[in-house]
Amino acid sequence: MTVSKKVALVVGANGVIGGNLINHLLTMDDWQIIGLSRRGGVSTDRVSYVAVDLLDVADTRLKLTPLTEVTHIFYAAYQDRPSWSELVAPNLAMLTNVVDAIVPAAPRLAHINLMQGYKVYGAHLGPFKTPARETDANHMPPEFNIDQQDFLECRQVGQGWSWSALRPSVVVGVGLGNPMNLAIAIAVYASMSKALGLPLRFPGKPGAYDSLMEMTDAGLLARAMVWAATTPACANQAFNITNGDLFRWSEMWPKIATFFKLEVAPPLPMSLATIMADKGDLWADLVATHGLDHNSYQSVSSWPFADAVFSWNYDFFADGSKARRYGFHEHVDTEGMFMAVFDELRSRKIIPAIV
Repeated sequence: MTVSKKVALVVGANGVIGGNLINHLLTMDDWQIIGLSRRGGVSTDRVSYVAVDLLDVADTRLKLTPLTEVTHIFYAAYQDRPSWSELVAPNLAMLTNVVDAIVPAAPRLAHINLMQGYKVYGAHLGPFKTPARETDANHMPPEFNIDQQDFLECRQVGQGWSWSALRPSVVVGVGLGNPMNLAIAIAVYASMSKALGLPLRFPGKPGAYDSLMEMTDAGLLARAMVWAATTPACANQAFNITNGDLFRWSEMWPKIATFFKLEVAPPLPMSLATIMADKGDLWADLVATHGLDHNSYQSVSSWPFADAVFSWNYDFFADGSKARRYGFHEHVDTEGMFMAVFDELRSRKIIPAIV
């Protein structure tokens, strides 16, 4: 490893965000990559995977202290819990353990990039001010995103490294075994609807079908992460990162149905977590019939997250102009993004080919 290379520590390497970031970093010759996750991975000449339990202080120090060449931390790890208050302790602890292990060990550390979301604005609690802006006031705690940023702000004082925080909307990309993967939930739901000879019904709450929405493409987000981590003007700043367009499910849903060659029926509110719970055998039949990769039903099930997204019967979008003012001008057409992800899921034999 040459000293001039930048060394990325991708925390949460097997998630949709971390995996797409690694793929982007691999397109650039001046990065070496270390991926952290509980499951680890298969290392190559450019990517070294480390299996670590970030909630275990001793294990984190043991595994991370030798990583003395790290120059940039990209933090996208997440631990799910049943309630908002329960999210704080594990998610703050994981970030703290990473920083406490790496900062003393890596003298070349230049930047820590933190992944956040619209929970900063209270989007998960109910109707919030739109468009949300980075200057909006914080809401009543508990909120782990805010606590994580507060921790970095305090820890950075007097240090040679800087931080940035990115706030995407719902991140859409290819990934398996992730509890927050809307694209694969839609694709599996549509595939099962087709197998059962059913039209594609929007399952969300009344009102959600017509609310204004936005998404963030995982590839776009990866490029924004590198931009924020390597642009001096972005030091110690937060940025909303979005595709740049708005849509309503009432317009997007029929286009998704057309992709899967399905008819559309009127929306019918239902919990996917409940109604899809008994569909494991159907999934196994689809895998066998269509020669799909043998991914478990659990690995392609993100029903609680899809239920959450489809429950937003209020406008859900933020102002992305700050990132543009600081120099990030990329954008993605959201309809094209969905179709490209569905195509990739099909080409990788994760979902059936359309017949």
